[in-house]
Amino acid sequence: MFSLLDYSELQHYWWIIVSLLGALLVFLLFVQGGQSLIYSLAKTKEDQALLLNATGRKWELTFTTLVTFGGAFFASFPLFYSTSFGGAYWVWMMILFAFVIQAISYEYRSKANNFLGIKTFNFFLFLNGVLGTILLGVAVSTFFTGSEFSVDKNNLVNLSLPKMPVISSWETPFHGLEALWTIKNLSFIQNISLGLAVFFLARTLGLLYFQKIINDEIIQKRAKKSLILNSLLFLVFFLFWIIRLMFLDGFAVNPINQEIYMQPHKYFLNFLEMPLVSMLFLVGIVLVLIGIGINVFNNNKNGIWYTGLGTVLTVWMLFLNVGFNNTAYYPSTYNIQNSLTIGNSSSSEFTLLTMSYVSLLVPFVVAYIWIVWKKIDSKSITREELTSTESHIY
Repeated sequence: MFSLLDYSELQHYWWIIVSLLGALLVFLLFVQGGQSLIYSLAKTKEDQALLLNATGRKWELTFTTLVTFGGAFFASFPLFYSTSFGGAYWVWMMILFAFVIQAISYEYRSKANNFLGIKTFNFFLFLNGVLGTILLGVAVSTFFTGSEFSVDKNNLVNLSLPKMPVISSWETPFHGLEALWTIKNLSFIQNISLGLAVFFLARTLGLLYFQKIINDEIIQKRAKKSLILNSLLFLVFFLFWIIRLMFLDGFAVNPINQEIYMQPHKYFLNFLEMPLVSMLFLVGIVLVLIGIGINVFNNNKNGIWYTGLGTVLTVWMLFLNVGFNNTAYYPSTYNIQNSLTIGNSSSSEFTLLTMSYVSLLVPFVVAYIWIVWKKIDSKSITREELTSTESHIY
């Protein structure tokens, strides 16, 4: 089946797979969003235990998806991996640190005689909820606004270099953190806006999940009130980001000579020229709003599924927008011709073809996750469960 695809089609296929993994990761950030609410939604230690035992059931899924997303990017588009993960390492190290302390906190938070104490691990989980979401949003926004790096593949065959040849170089001493304050084109405003949008989206998803899984009247009332505020803040930052994006110049690729140039309203034109992508993007936004609406106005507890599916569709289509239709998905503002596209940054045709057969296992993995999810969530969380000897308490 995959042998019938040419090299370009395989590159596009793997961008679809990587984009889907990224979209699933954003949905699963509801765990981080829930953790960021432990000081505002919970008023007592027992309240905090309720919330963290809800998110504790799912934290491994988020962590595993993050690793899978990074691994898939490394295997299919290694030049991006070496450029971004190797260049903007302060951002990625902070994200990794946030997820490491999350794993440690869930493991040791409720252990007897832990020398750091429950309050310390609670703060670690809160920090993971804030840093993990905002920084991931900022990192994704640079796919549209660009970063300061250079790429020179000729270094691989340049025997005159005194050290080991390096293809990619980051051209600022801040290694990714400059995305938070870069003045050019006010891109820092765009980056921070998406970071905050992802943060409040994660909190919104976390609240929807709490309403679904926690059987407690006090938490339910607080969650509904908090859901209104966080969903409104999400919409404010996301709409600002997406509307401004439609008016930005984008990094287009000449399909004939692969020259990269600035094209006015590139990302808006991508939506117009890819109607299926734009349609699914709009469907995703509508589903996000429906999920929030039914939980707020109809006292329904199934909004997590509508908003979750809408999140996946919306983020997935955004990734396709920035990767397809002759667009540089990782632009260089240092040297525009060094920008990365799915054509110049992918693995070899043989590697992509081999991995494509492995990708056929993805539906089985998704089915397994779904079965485990349903099994774990077959019983709601109550205050009585926190004192039960038969339950695992985080």
